[in-house]
This record gives sequence, C-alpha cells and structure tokens, in this order.
Amino acid sequence: MKTKDFYYHLPEELIAQYPMKNREESRLLVLYKDSGDLEERRFKDIVDYLKPGDCLVLNDTRVIPARLFGSRKGKDEKIEFLLLKRVEKNIWETLVRPGKKVRPNNRIVFGDGLLIADVLSINEDGTRNVEFKYEGIFEEILDKLGEMPLPPYIKAKLDDRERYQTVYSKYEGSAAAPTAGLHFTKELLNKIEHNGINIAYLTLHVGLGTFRPVKVENIEEHHMHSEYYEVTEEAADIINRTKRNKGRVIAVGTTTTRTLETIANQKGEIRAAKGWTDIFIYPGYEFKMIDGLITNFHLPESTLLMLVSAFAGKEKIFKAYKYAVDNKFRFFSFGDAMFII
Repeated sequence: MKTKDFYYHLPEELIAQYPMKNREESRLLVLYKDSGDLEERRFKDIVDYLKPGDCLVLNDTRVIPARLFGSRKGKDEKIEFLLLKRVEKNIWETLVRPGKKVRPNNRIVFGDGLLIADVLSINEDGTRNVEFKYEGIFEEILDKLGEMPLPPYIKAKLDDRERYQTVYSKYEGSAAAPTAGLHFTKELLNKIEHNGINIAYLTLHVGLGTFRPVKVENIEEHHMHSEYYEVTEEAADIINRTKRNKGRVIAVGTTTTRTLETIANQKGEIRAAKGWTDIFIYPGYEFKMIDGLITNFHLPESTLLMLVSAFAGKEKIFKAYKYAVDNKFRFFSFGDAMFII
C-alpha cells in the first residue's frame, strides 16, 4: 500500500482552531462499518448507541506543558524544546527547533536559569536526549515555564489549558491529548454509567510518533515511535468480563485502540500489563479486541487515518470523510467526532 492512497483534500477553514464551548455539543458522524451507512448526530447522543453491558475504554493520560523556550547561555536566540518522553528520571527525549543550533555538550537555559538542559546525544531520528538540572520539583517548574504542546495546525492561542485535557485525565506524561476523549463531560460519563455501560481506564502517554507524517512511499516501511502504556488488573477484569458476557468493547480514541490491540491475545483477552508499544495498525490488520471506535477526523496520509481505515475499511472511511468535508464538519484535535460501529 502507498502512503499517497490515504490522501484527501481538506479545505483549511475546516481545521478547528478552538474547542467547542460545550464539549458534548460537537457534531457526531456515526459510521456503520458493515453497511457503510452514515448518521449525523450531536456527541451527547452517543448514549443512544451504547447498550447495557457494553464497555467504554478511556485513556486517562494527562498532557504536560511540554513546550519550552530557551537559549544557549549568552546568546540572543529562541530555541524550542518539545518533551516527548522521559527516558530516565531527569533525562528526556526531546524535539528541538532549530535543531542545527543544538549539539551534544550544549547547555540550554530556560527561565533565567530556573531550568537547565544539557544535551547528551542526537538520536537517529534527529531528536535529542537531554538531562535537565534544576532545584525543586520538576513538574512545578515545567508548569511555570512550559506551554501546552498544541499541534502546529492550531494557530489560535488556548486560553484555558484544561480544554486540551480530557475531564478524566489523571496521569501526567503526554506530549499530545488523546483527542477523542475531549468530547466527554463528567455529566455525560455519569449518564453512560447510569445506563448500565461499564467504563474502564487505561493509560497510554501519547508521543509525537502517533502524529508524525508518514514519509516513506510504502506504508509497510514506516516505523512508529514507542509509547508507554499501563493497564491495571481492574481494567483488564472489566474488559474481559464484557467480552465473556457478549458485550461490546468500545475504544475511545486510537491511543486506547493501540494499547488494547498490543496486549490482547488471539482469543480477545487481555491481562494487566505495562510497557512500550510501537504497534502500527493499517489495512489488513485483524482486530482482536475492539468492537467499536470513537475517534476524531485525522490528517491526510497519517497513521491514524490508516488505523481507522483498517477498522472500517478504507472505502467506507473515505466516503465518510467526503461527507464530513461536504457538510463542513470540524477536523483534527478540536474538531468533531466519529463513532464507528
């Protein structure tokens, strides 16, 4: 399969620059993957499609203010760091711009010396491993100096950081939000539980590998960056019990999907686990765990578009995307949602 097979034209004005005032008022496009039929609703209507005994699986990761701006000592410049993942306690893999200015043994200063980064090495993909030095608590310093790492296609300033977090976010560590979950409110989740739907939480810290463009011509040659996940025994029990009782497992987002498919066995069972996943799901993949998927609309030629095409079929996905473009749905992180069942 060619990367170009997953291209579609998206008018720039359909890229959502702001979150909806009310999360659950986003539009919802329901795609029936067997028939290809489409229905248009509001996200709050998701309750009409969930049945007692189903299980909704959510990623409770929390985005850190991972974008930092600093300079080499004594130089008048602006160097941007984006923290991708923690390698060890104070050592992070980072994306640096402009990269040509930052070499091993360089020292970068942030916030008048409140935080210092020593560059240790340059990785094969151009990212840097850096060691941070500071006094106090790293997370507090990051909260003071850092900015939310909004995707580059969002040009507008985000006034409220919490709008780039899910209402159930809990464990800090992501460089990007699991955006399918941004549509849920606490009231909507309570209503879903009240209707007899199980809710299970897992954690996958989202790195930029998920969103990086596929640069190879043949998609099979693309390599995903690894991301850290944790699934508790409690979550595994809820999900396995749902499967045993013939309920449906509905993944909220591609990050949740990738975690479940990483740890599921061929019988469609999972166990408590933690580790790193670089699973790349594209058409031809046979799903072992999920029965439904709530997701946003994804970038052309992205691994996320390939994942949803694997789940619903490329032809049906592209038909749904054409409908979404023609009917002016909002796209990407702050955009509208799809429910594939």
